Amino acid sequence: MPHQPVSGNDLARFAGGGTFMRLPRVETAEGLDVAFLGVPMDHGSSWRSGTRFGPQQIRNESAMIRPYGVQTGAAPFDVLNCADLGDVAINTFNLRDSLKMIEARFDEVLAHDVTPITMGGDHSITLPILRAMAKKHGPLGLVHVDAHADVNDEMFGERETHGTVFRRAYEEGLLRPKDVWQIGLRGTGYTAEDFDEPRDWGFNLVLAQDLWHRSTAPLAKQIRAAMGPGPVYLSYDIDSLDPSIAPGTGTPEIGGLTTPQAMELVRGLRGIPLVGADMVEVSPPYDPHGNTALTAANLIYEILSVLPGVPYR
Repeated sequence: MPHQPVSGNDLARFAGGGTFMRLPRVETAEGLDVAFLGVPMDHGSSWRSGTRFGPQQIRNESAMIRPYGVQTGAAPFDVLNCADLGDVAINTFNLRDSLKMIEARFDEVLAHDVTPITMGGDHSITLPILRAMAKKHGPLGLVHVDAHADVNDEMFGERETHGTVFRRAYEEGLLRPKDVWQIGLRGTGYTAEDFDEPRDWGFNLVLAQDLWHRSTAPLAKQIRAAMGPGPVYLSYDIDSLDPSIAPGTGTPEIGGLTTPQAMELVRGLRGIPLVGADMVEVSPPYDPHGNTALTAANLIYEILSVLPGVPYR
């Protein structure tokens, strides 16, 4: 009998890991409103590895999150049936094969009427998720919070990496370009024209420096007003936050968002038709204290709390 690769779920069991917010662990999305999944992968990264350990540390740090939002009155579990589907099995030796495996797993999940919330894993996992989401929902609006636009044509000759995700998604017609918002961009680039092309596509780019010392609530209101009809996906890269807050990530850039700004932004998106979300690029080896994963877990709770139909103050 040929040897079978160890699945993400087997790795999670070996590590003694739990589930997101102590939710039930189930095998199928049938009957769920929200399914949490992990994708323990980092071989799409161009710099520091370690995001394969992200999903489990996010789960571990989520254990203290309680079901009700004291500040917002959010009560997601009063109306949503939620469970953790465990980790998506990948091929740790082959990125292209892994992306196909991720897409196939999300095809299975999305056969049910469920909203997937995914814990990464490097940002390359978002491309196969968007491929599966677009099969079900058609072209998506996108709120992408990140230090990087991830619109490179290729990286080291590869066209599917964590830095090429949204160019591929644009080329494949997975997105509604004028409904794409990329927020928190900063750092250094490869050319002075790095952002010209996505702007020409119709993407809305918001630099981090334009948000310094400001509330992000007006931006969220602008996004809600401008977002066209149709479903929306939220992709949140933890490196959108300043590395003084979230050092445990693969490609940190100084001058990022604060946690209050991140919370204001997510809370301000309440009312847009979110059909899925991910939290990516948490790399535990670069934050042994777990603060980055703790922040990621709490932001996932904030995302859960603004899904359609959730009671909110």
